[in-house]
Amino acid sequence: MRKLDTRSLQIFSAVATCLSFRQAADQLHMTQPPLSRAVRELEQRLGARLFERDTQGVALTPAGAALLPLAQHILGLLDAAEDAVRAAASGNAQRHPAQAATAGRAGQAGRPVALPRLRLGLTTSVESGLFRPFTDALAASATLDLHFDSSPRLVAALRNGRLDAAVIALPTRSHELDVLPLGPQPMLAALPSAHPLARRRRLALHDLQDTPLFWFERARQPAFFDHCHKVFRRHRFAPVFLREPHDHHVLLGDVAAGRGVALLPASFAALRRKGVAYRALDEGAELAVGLGLASAGTHPALAALRAQARRMLGGEPAA
Repeated sequence: MRKLDTRSLQIFSAVATCLSFRQAADQLHMTQPPLSRAVRELEQRLGARLFERDTQGVALTPAGAALLPLAQHILGLLDAAEDAVRAAASGNAQRHPAQAATAGRAGQAGRPVALPRLRLGLTTSVESGLFRPFTDALAASATLDLHFDSSPRLVAALRNGRLDAAVIALPTRSHELDVLPLGPQPMLAALPSAHPLARRRRLALHDLQDTPLFWFERARQPAFFDHCHKVFRRHRFAPVFLREPHDHHVLLGDVAAGRGVALLPASFAALRRKGVAYRALDEGAELAVGLGLASAGTHPALAALRAQARRMLGGEPAA
């Protein structure tokens, strides 16, 4: 009887990439006790410890590090098989009905005496300087109340009526909100400028395989986390993951100090840091962070907001 099966590989891979039993349980839609029990049973079957657990968190043992790339490859093959079946069954791709949902909306004929207040959320998944021209242009049509946060928290604030609109990172579970897709942000590799790979102008994921990678916690952006790890599996990319600091300036300091490399949306190249080199990534488009304008209900400045978002954040020009 085989000691490994698909479910045990999924559980192992989730813990290995999240570096958290709690977050892995959330990813797999199960509670933490049965997940911990499943890991212990897997370790007993294999006769080897896969994880080191202490008060600082979770880390892979040498046995776990050896298993991870193989587990990712197997799960990647399963992803590819499902995608192939889905594509064959669906035939020609159909146009998504949301593509035409916002067409034909006219702006207001007259300018109000007092500008409406617009509570606008902006995702922290991209560098905040990307939004400056956008918000400066919006200031002509609304008094802005800006809120920076993670995309899932911005979606929750929209659903609870605490925001009027938000620019969120995609993919993000947006529930019933109206989302206007905008431009993508390809991923770049950020690495120490003294690293041998920094001599090259362009890199691929397999080049970074043997270098520790700073990576964000799944709880910060679950849908995008899962999307990225599907791409990692496709390319058999399974580095040692390090917990990414929430503050990107701290992260870049760690990169400059040689503690690891990072994958960041292209907008972060505007953050110049001594000792950090940014390099284009072959898989950057596959790993791209999409941007979307999410809104609920109506707002006097919504038409202007949509037009400016299309024009300044990389989407198609307004019709």
